[in-house]
Amino acid sequence: MRILFTAIMVALLAGPAYAQDKPVPRYGDVDKEKSPQEKQAERDAEKAYQRSLGNIPEKAGATDPWGTVRSDGPPKPAATSPTAKKTKTTSGTAAPKPQ
Repeated sequence: MRILFTAIMVALLAGPAYAQDKPVPRYGDVDKEKSPQEKQAERDAEKAYQRSLGNIPEKAGATDPWGTVRSDGPPKPAATSPTAKKTKTTSGTAAPKPQ
């Protein structure tokens, strides 16, 4: 009974899936003539594709996406103010820096 039920389910599911596929042309078959609507749809699709290609900007040399973030010169040292507190080291192993 299970085998029969499984076979029926496979047949019921395979029918709609098979109907969605275009038939594959056999070797030597001649292509069908397209209708005027299909020809016009292909021309319209090609024109839309060419228009969309026109919207893509031309590549002008190498681009640097980080160019606005990077500076051209070397990094500048941090400015120290005379009123800034000096921190003490608590490890005891580091010697204080001479000034």
